[in-house]
Amino acid sequence: MKTVFVVNSGSSSIKYQLINTKAKKPLLSGLIERIGEPDSPIPDHEFGMSLVLAKIGDLSRDIIAVGHRVVHGGSEFDGPTLITNEVEREIEALSRLAPLHNPANLLGIRAARVALPDVPHVAVFDTAFHQTMSPASYTYAIDKEIANKYKVRRYGFHGTSHKYVSEQAAIVLGKPLSSLRTIVLHLGNGASAAAIDGGKSIDTSMGMTPLQGLVMGTRSGDIDPAVLVHLNRAAGMTVTELDVLLNRQSGLLGLTGMGDMRDVQAAAMAGNDEAELALQVWRHRIRHYIGAYYAQLGGLDVLVFTAGVGENNALLRRRALAGLEHMGILIDNDRNELTSREARVISPVGAPVTVMVIPTNEELEIARQVESIVS
Repeated sequence: MKTVFVVNSGSSSIKYQLINTKAKKPLLSGLIERIGEPDSPIPDHEFGMSLVLAKIGDLSRDIIAVGHRVVHGGSEFDGPTLITNEVEREIEALSRLAPLHNPANLLGIRAARVALPDVPHVAVFDTAFHQTMSPASYTYAIDKEIANKYKVRRYGFHGTSHKYVSEQAAIVLGKPLSSLRTIVLHLGNGASAAAIDGGKSIDTSMGMTPLQGLVMGTRSGDIDPAVLVHLNRAAGMTVTELDVLLNRQSGLLGLTGMGDMRDVQAAAMAGNDEAELALQVWRHRIRHYIGAYYAQLGGLDVLVFTAGVGENNALLRRRALAGLEHMGILIDNDRNELTSREARVISPVGAPVTVMVIPTNEELEIARQVESIVS
């Protein structure tokens, strides 16, 4: 049995799965936490990786490759990439664009390359799927010399999820991927939308960083950049304080004091006006992107919900799409209320746009991409 070892490394954690790609399921999964924290028995990622391999045991003999999730690949990486020392250096250089993520991803890469030196290691980038966007889509209208020097452009994220889900939609519907105009709504604590034409991303809501776009658990999403200038001048807020405000103290948390959608929804149903407004802002932003992507795609064949909220919250799916019947987007209430871990259609039979719920599986998609490289 041949397997791919998938590693998602954070600054103080290692999340992992051992996946049999033919069976399309994990043989083993787990999480090592509190790496390097005070009083933790796990001093660093190398020690953490040794604990992971001890858990895997004899199954490690069947590993044909290791797949590493890397958040930011810039414009340098447009697909899965065999990791060499040079690739490591390029990922490190891209840490300027993803200072919270790429350094943590590198810790896992280096620890795994030490622990498993005799198998290939492959980087799979969150940004890679969106490298098919046109210059018109990814270019910010700022001074071009500054933009080029500091790599300022839209990159997009959640690409592994958007790729997996859009391809699964075609498989479930029994239609060629090349024939489908698809909008994917990846709605979780982090959230993004993508317009996918014939299997290729043509637009996505996140930008140079994962901050742009939809309202998220703690991130603001779209905001007038002059707000930052105003807060600097009027409130004396520093760059660091503004960064914390937009990434960690905004979104649902900023509007309600609650960063978890389940808590916000419960409060709204109990009559909390702030929570209800937050849901309306969340919904308004989603509909904004659906309309924009409908226009960009020249119509729509499939709309897919995925990730934690998208997969599990029937009420918010219904609220997000209510009133879009004129665009051919409808939900069958009975289908929508069904609870399942399987991909499914929730629009009425014969609806102009097929609305679906498809559980994402980023680890399996990483394993598939890794397998395509090593084979």
